[in-house]
Amino acid sequence: MLAESEVVCTEDEVAAAFDRMAAEIRAVLKNSNPVVLCVMLGGLIPTARLLARFDFPLELDYVHATRYRGDTHGRELHWRAKPATALAGRDVLVIDDILDEGITLAGVLDYCRKQGATTVRCAVLVNKQHGRKKALERANFTGLEVDDRYVFGCGMDYRDRFRNLRTIYALRKT
Repeated sequence: MLAESEVVCTEDEVAAAFDRMAAEIRAVLKNSNPVVLCVMLGGLIPTARLLARFDFPLELDYVHATRYRGDTHGRELHWRAKPATALAGRDVLVIDDILDEGITLAGVLDYCRKQGATTVRCAVLVNKQHGRKKALERANFTGLEVDDRYVFGCGMDYRDRFRNLRTIYALRKT
């Protein structure tokens, strides 16, 4: 499968993006003891790589929300797991792998606001460039911009595989 793919962002480019994002996040949140929410499953790798670059106190939790539930077309947001940490009065940082149309991520951010979070920000490793954003145009912190292609690696999957790759790939254009 990888032989039929091409590198979109090298391992060095990804590492530099995480370094830059961590510095930007640190500048904003280092004194606020934020709640960091990992969006499962795609946000697992970006969350781990960012946390390793933070040197300030924070609380870590996760959310698992989906619109697909085994289908290829999204429906309403379905919660598999909501955060156990109280969000009221807290600064919250939600970390995910990619911002595509933004519907699921916007739903997670809205949930955090409704729980009484003081501020809600989001960080994504990848922003996909296209004109189909439906609910969230930009993340507060973005690592990399990619063309409108199916990408995988660094948390993003290809048929439930390859999330673990340290490089971002896309299938070759035909």
